[in-house]
Amino acid sequence: MKKITQIAFVLAFALFLISCKNTKQKIQEHVSNYNNSVSIKGSGITSTAAKAFLNDNKIEIRIETNLEENDANKLAYKESFPDLLKEMIKNDQISSSLIAEGVKFDVYFLAYNNAILAQELVDQEELAVLEGTAKEGKETAKL
Repeated sequence: MKKITQIAFVLAFALFLISCKNTKQKIQEHVSNYNNSVSIKGSGITSTAAKAFLNDNKIEIRIETNLEENDANKLAYKESFPDLLKEMIKNDQISSSLIAEGVKFDVYFLAYNNAILAQELVDQEELAVLEGTAKEGKETAKL
Protein backbone atom coordinates (compact mmCIF):
# COMPACT_ATOMS: atom_id res chain seq x y z
CA MET A 1 0.00 0.00 0.00
CA LYS A 2 2.88 2.37 0.84
CA LYS A 3 4.48 1.74 -2.57
CA ILE A 4 1.21 2.45 -4.39
CA THR A 5 0.84 5.75 -2.49
CA GLN A 6 4.42 6.75 -3.38
CA ILE A 7 3.92 5.93 -7.06
CA ALA A 8 0.60 7.80 -7.15
CA PHE A 9 2.25 10.82 -5.53
CA VAL A 10 5.13 10.79 -8.04
CA LEU A 11 2.71 10.52 -10.97
CA ALA A 12 0.51 13.31 -9.59
CA PHE A 13 3.55 15.55 -9.06
CA ALA A 14 4.84 14.84 -12.59
CA LEU A 15 1.42 15.68 -14.02
CA PHE A 16 1.38 18.90 -11.99
CA LEU A 17 4.79 19.93 -13.37
CA ILE A 18 3.76 19.18 -16.95
CA SER A 19 0.51 21.13 -16.67
CA CYS A 20 2.11 24.31 -15.29
CA LYS A 21 2.65 27.00 -17.91
CA ASN A 22 5.21 29.75 -17.65
CA THR A 23 4.42 33.37 -18.52
CA LYS A 24 5.80 33.13 -22.05
CA GLN A 25 3.56 30.14 -22.80
CA LYS A 26 0.57 32.01 -21.37
CA ILE A 27 1.40 35.03 -23.57
CA GLN A 28 1.53 32.84 -26.67
CA GLU A 29 -1.74 31.17 -25.76
CA HIS A 30 -3.45 34.52 -25.11
CA VAL A 31 -2.26 35.95 -28.45
CA SER A 32 -3.37 32.84 -30.31
CA ASN A 33 -6.81 32.90 -28.66
CA TYR A 34 -7.14 36.64 -29.31
CA ASN A 35 -6.29 36.34 -32.99
CA ASN A 36 -8.57 33.34 -33.52
CA SER A 37 -11.67 34.52 -31.72
CA VAL A 38 -11.78 38.19 -30.78
CA SER A 39 -13.92 40.69 -32.58
CA ILE A 40 -14.22 44.24 -31.36
CA LYS A 41 -17.33 46.10 -32.33
CA GLY A 42 -17.34 49.82 -32.88
CA SER A 43 -17.65 52.66 -35.30
CA GLY A 44 -15.20 52.25 -38.16
CA ILE A 45 -13.30 49.26 -36.75
CA THR A 46 -12.16 46.99 -39.57
CA SER A 47 -9.88 44.50 -37.79
CA THR A 48 -7.83 43.75 -34.71
CA ALA A 49 -4.75 41.63 -34.12
CA ALA A 50 -2.41 40.80 -31.26
CA LYS A 51 1.32 40.19 -31.44
CA ALA A 52 3.60 38.77 -28.72
CA PHE A 53 6.97 40.20 -27.75
CA LEU A 54 8.18 37.40 -25.48
CA ASN A 55 11.53 38.93 -24.50
CA ASP A 56 9.79 42.12 -23.37
CA ASN A 57 6.81 40.36 -21.69
CA LYS A 58 4.56 42.49 -23.86
CA ILE A 59 1.53 41.97 -26.07
CA GLU A 60 0.76 44.53 -28.76
CA ILE A 61 -2.87 44.90 -29.80
CA ARG A 62 -3.64 46.83 -32.97
CA ILE A 63 -7.19 47.97 -33.61
CA GLU A 64 -7.45 49.11 -37.22
CA THR A 65 -10.17 51.38 -38.52
CA ASN A 66 -11.32 53.03 -41.72
CA LEU A 67 -11.19 56.45 -40.02
CA GLU A 68 -9.18 59.42 -41.21
CA GLU A 69 -6.32 60.82 -39.21
CA ASN A 70 -7.62 64.22 -38.15
CA ASP A 71 -7.97 66.24 -34.95
CA ALA A 72 -11.69 65.50 -34.57
CA ASN A 73 -11.11 61.72 -34.64
CA LYS A 74 -8.11 61.98 -32.33
CA LEU A 75 -10.15 63.96 -29.81
CA ALA A 76 -13.15 61.64 -30.05
CA TYR A 77 -11.07 58.51 -29.51
CA LYS A 78 -8.92 60.09 -26.83
CA GLU A 79 -12.12 60.47 -24.81
CA SER A 80 -13.65 57.06 -25.66
CA PHE A 81 -10.45 54.97 -25.60
CA PRO A 82 -10.51 54.33 -21.82
CA ASP A 83 -14.04 52.88 -22.15
CA LEU A 84 -12.86 50.59 -24.94
CA LEU A 85 -9.94 49.44 -22.77
CA LYS A 86 -12.29 48.76 -19.84
CA GLU A 87 -14.51 46.66 -22.10
CA MET A 88 -11.46 44.73 -23.35
CA ILE A 89 -10.42 44.03 -19.73
CA LYS A 90 -13.95 42.93 -18.86
CA ASN A 91 -13.95 40.51 -21.83
CA ASP A 92 -10.42 39.25 -20.94
CA GLN A 93 -9.06 40.55 -24.23
CA ILE A 94 -6.60 42.36 -21.98
CA SER A 95 -5.81 39.75 -19.33
CA SER A 96 -5.55 41.07 -15.78
CA SER A 97 -3.95 37.76 -14.71
CA LEU A 98 -1.16 38.23 -17.26
CA ILE A 99 -0.73 41.84 -16.13
CA ALA A 100 -0.36 40.52 -12.56
CA GLU A 101 2.52 38.38 -13.87
CA GLY A 102 4.23 41.50 -15.27
CA VAL A 103 2.96 41.41 -18.86
CA LYS A 104 2.17 44.76 -20.48
CA PHE A 105 -0.46 45.32 -23.15
CA ASP A 106 0.41 48.02 -25.70
CA VAL A 107 -2.93 48.90 -27.34
CA TYR A 108 -3.09 51.03 -30.50
CA PHE A 109 -6.20 52.49 -32.14
CA LEU A 110 -5.20 53.24 -35.73
CA ALA A 111 -6.54 55.31 -38.61
CA TYR A 112 -6.86 53.77 -42.09
CA ASN A 113 -3.27 54.85 -42.90
CA ASN A 114 -1.89 53.27 -39.67
CA ALA A 115 -1.51 56.65 -37.95
CA ILE A 116 -2.14 56.40 -34.21
CA LEU A 117 -5.44 57.91 -33.10
CA ALA A 118 -5.04 56.69 -29.51
CA GLN A 119 -2.54 54.50 -27.69
CA GLU A 120 -2.09 53.18 -24.15
CA LEU A 121 0.34 50.87 -22.40
CA VAL A 122 -1.74 48.87 -19.92
CA ASP A 123 0.38 47.64 -17.03
CA GLN A 124 -0.45 47.11 -13.35
CA GLU A 125 -0.67 50.83 -12.64
CA GLU A 126 -2.85 51.60 -15.66
CA LEU A 127 -5.03 48.57 -14.93
CA ALA A 128 -5.70 49.96 -11.44
CA VAL A 129 -6.66 53.32 -12.98
CA LEU A 130 -9.03 51.69 -15.48
CA GLU A 131 -10.63 49.51 -12.80
CA GLY A 132 -11.01 52.49 -10.46
CA THR A 133 -8.71 51.12 -7.76
CA ALA A 134 -5.75 53.45 -8.34
CA LYS A 135 -4.45 56.03 -5.92
CA GLU A 136 -6.04 59.43 -6.23
CA GLY A 137 -4.65 61.82 -8.83
CA LYS A 138 -3.83 59.21 -11.49
CA GLU A 139 -5.12 59.69 -15.03
CA THR A 140 -5.43 57.33 -17.95
CA ALA A 141 -5.22 56.95 -21.73
CA LYS A 142 -3.08 59.87 -22.74
CA LEU A 143 -2.03 60.36 -26.35
